[in-house]
Amino acid sequence: MNQESCIAILAPGLLGGSLALAIQETLPKATLHVWARRAEALDEVRARVPRAICTTDIATAVGGATLAILCMPVPHMRAAAQQIASVPVSSQLIVTDVGSVKGSVMTGVAPLLAEQGISFIGSHPMAGSHATGMAAARADLFEKAACLLTPEENTPATALGRLRAFWTALGCRVLEMSPAEHDRAVARISHLPHAMAVLTTLAALAPDPAVLACSAGGFRDTTRVAAGDPAMWTGILRDNRTEVTAALRDAASGLSRLLEMLDQPDDTALLQFLTRAKSLRDLLPPPGTSAPEIRPNSIE
Repeated sequence: MNQESCIAILAPGLLGGSLALAIQETLPKATLHVWARRAEALDEVRARVPRAICTTDIATAVGGATLAILCMPVPHMRAAAQQIASVPVSSQLIVTDVGSVKGSVMTGVAPLLAEQGISFIGSHPMAGSHATGMAAARADLFEKAACLLTPEENTPATALGRLRAFWTALGCRVLEMSPAEHDRAVARISHLPHAMAVLTTLAALAPDPAVLACSAGGFRDTTRVAAGDPAMWTGILRDNRTEVTAALRDAASGLSRLLEMLDQPDDTALLQFLTRAKSLRDLLPPPGTSAPEIRPNSIE
């Protein structure tokens, strides 16, 4: 990504705000436009990102931009893409997003922009927090995070190269995969954990919230993501429901096996069950490092 690029961020929440902060530090010569639907949402952007040109007009935000990043919830991206497609833009413009689901984005957003000759390439930086809004944004959010790109067969190589360079400049490890591969992978390592944290929270606290007085770090860590925005997660789980359902069925099968071991009881089977889980969990690399190449079914 050229230092003299013009980058437009549409919706300055946690991810959009963190992008603005990161660009301010990492790409100091780039022109930065930030769009928000409400004028008051831009007040904190002006305070924390003084070099940003803030606007509530999408035409102003994307005018002259060579990269526009959709940072609003996935259900609102189509409307934003329709507005971008209806205004004059640079012939160099690439549009990307930071959404957690790619199938619906690629079918609902990419064709609208393609009709106007605008390249769209899906992005998903695997970074975030249960906290939301510009107040939670931070410049180092993307450092050493994986960023998943979902190019299509007809994606121009030059556009893909520019987008890879942008995320790399922010400190990301860039991976490429199809939208279907993306949705299958994040269902397992992002959406399923959120659903399980919700279930654990409800099972533990709904009968008697007073047990929280006995809680320690394990419960806090296990249920942390359940504190995420329910409205946002409703959209994510709905849009990726096919892959999330498959992951939940596997989790339900494991829960059934665990119940059987405890009902019998079967200490040998239980030990093997827990050992298998530990062996897989031990594959998780330390924060900020890359995951190793692992052959399917290589951990028995």
